[in-house]
Amino acid sequence: MRSKATATPARAEEYYRRLSLAYPDAHCALNHRNAYQLLVATILSAQCTDVRVNMVTPALFAKYPNAAALADADRETLEEMIKSTGFFRSKAKSLSGMSRALVERHGGNVPRTMDELTALPGVGRKTANVVLGTAFGVNDGIVVDTHVARLSKRLGLTKETDPMKIERALIPLFPRDQWTMLSHLLIEHGRRICEARRPKCEQCVLNDLCPSSLV
Repeated sequence: MRSKATATPARAEEYYRRLSLAYPDAHCALNHRNAYQLLVATILSAQCTDVRVNMVTPALFAKYPNAAALADADRETLEEMIKSTGFFRSKAKSLSGMSRALVERHGGNVPRTMDELTALPGVGRKTANVVLGTAFGVNDGIVVDTHVARLSKRLGLTKETDPMKIERALIPLFPRDQWTMLSHLLIEHGRRICEARRPKCEQCVLNDLCPSSLV
């Protein structure tokens, strides 16, 4: 009989170890070359697949290669370019406000602190965590997207459903230097194996530890 999973650092360490072996190439799926591009792509990724965002951003970055260019973008043109990502009007507003703030407050550069990032229009904690961890290697927190939220609950790491509360529950279970990669690993596992509707438990490297395993 499988032992009941409890949210302990030891169990979390074993989860991380196995997932690291299973997905040695796990990384951010949003294509980008710098922090500015990652920030834009992450804003566009809200309620949209990374695949779709990656289809949109090449032309977007070619037309608006930096914050100054994006800040001067015609709103209708910008909306049309990002329309396929959904919620394009609100996203265009966020991109315009964010880029203007970068130019006015930070000389067009993306800041490297949580407070400065979340002070930008359209940038919440999740987006800031993505940029800090992936672009700058700063482990200030843990990115909690739909995959991370689902797997955290299934793996018995937390019973919380609110992203902020999930993040707070995960932080003490994993060393700080693992926080960014943890999200990449959970997202990769969520996409490949631990799917929302039909998890492939028989293929899961965690099925002997996971309290939700069906095998």
